[in-house]
Amino acid sequence: MSQTSIAGSANKEAAASAAAVQERRKPFGTEDWWAVAVGLFAIVVAYLLFASGGSIKALAVAPARWSELGALGRDLGAHAGAYLALFAAFAVVLSVAIAALGFPVLQFVAGFAVVFVVSAAIFALGAWSEASRYNFEPPLIALALGLIVSNLFKLPAWLLPALRVEFYIKVGIVLLGATLPLTLIVWAGPVAIGQATIVSLATFFVIYGVARALKIEQRFAAVLGVGGAVCGVSAAIAIAGAVRARREQASVAISLVVVWAIVMVFALPALSRAFGLPTGVAGAWIGTSEFADAAGIAAAQAYGDFARHATGAVAGAPDASLQAFVLMKVVGRDIWIGIWAFVLAIVATTRWDREAGADVQTHTRAKEIWTRFPKFVIGFVIASALVTWIASHYTLADYRSVVTPAFVAPIVALRTWAFTFCFLSIGLTTRFAALSSTGLKPLAAFTAGVAVNVVIGYVLSVHVFAPYWLALGQ
Repeated sequence: MSQTSIAGSANKEAAASAAAVQERRKPFGTEDWWAVAVGLFAIVVAYLLFASGGSIKALAVAPARWSELGALGRDLGAHAGAYLALFAAFAVVLSVAIAALGFPVLQFVAGFAVVFVVSAAIFALGAWSEASRYNFEPPLIALALGLIVSNLFKLPAWLLPALRVEFYIKVGIVLLGATLPLTLIVWAGPVAIGQATIVSLATFFVIYGVARALKIEQRFAAVLGVGGAVCGVSAAIAIAGAVRARREQASVAISLVVVWAIVMVFALPALSRAFGLPTGVAGAWIGTSEFADAAGIAAAQAYGDFARHATGAVAGAPDASLQAFVLMKVVGRDIWIGIWAFVLAIVATTRWDREAGADVQTHTRAKEIWTRFPKFVIGFVIASALVTWIASHYTLADYRSVVTPAFVAPIVALRTWAFTFCFLSIGLTTRFAALSSTGLKPLAAFTAGVAVNVVIGYVLSVHVFAPYWLALGQ
């Protein structure tokens, strides 16, 4: 996946997409690799402390459940030092990556202070004992608050460097790997890849077919198709580079992804609640039907939070929704970025370029798959392998009583912070006025894919592969 703001003006998004394509050609200096480094660094530090009899749980702080403001105030006051230490740790580690990527560090730290404080307030509201009654799950609060602020007020320029949407989500996904044992990926991964393959092929060909029927140019149709079939923003950027689509075409695809991702982040959890879906099944449906990792994680985590707080209202373990989403989206769908980029690069160079009378490059390198592959997935798998190795030294009872509270739970808290930074940044970088000029034909083609995506995802998750998703977390 590539670095870009998932919103903003069409021209800015096009420039960002071009920069992202160039950035991927610099090995070990990309956002993906730095996300892997930051996530694995946190996990290794947590493990070293755990192995020596300590824990990072004092640093990985979050508001406790509260029912009246006085209790919240006392809890925040008692842990004020821990919050300051957590902010300092995040700011220092993230700043190293920000500096290496060539972004302004001082502006990042200043903006990140605001992001951190607002995220802490969102955490506090989500910890309210009545939050689930009003659907105040932290991911949805963060997204909604960001959308309101960004569309009613002009954000100061110094805040923008801290709104690193995809960087936060990639770090969070690497941390997420430490909570999903490799055995789970081996068991459910083939199902996720199979389901993702069905959805990716069906959605692409529907969008591409409708787009061509509407006389949309081939390269543009391909960008729209993969944007809906795989990983949204990043897929649109990758395919635009692979088939040499125009910058404005990538921008239109990105805008459509953002529009539908925001719709789905609220619609899918609501529909899952209305249908009474178990957490694992709902997470698989969200993973099949969402168009961006960040938005999908927000939806899956929101449903898990609802299951956690509304005891007995939803079947399945609360974490199963997020686990199923990651298996479907990250393990299943995201790997198709490289595949589609490789295949469509061949088609573009051997057919579309020849039809246009351009010089044809006769050999499209298989290296293109690696170039387009989302590298943070590697960090996710390494983290999963590490926690699997640790778990192998304990019985299940000891793992739950010893490893989970001292090692896994603090990483979960850090992961939730990273996701919250991301959800807030999505809202703060999304302006509806910039998403209103996509055109009716691209909108019609993409929406046709949305309809197919959601329906097929529901059938596969709720009926065909339901036994696998129901078993998650058990």
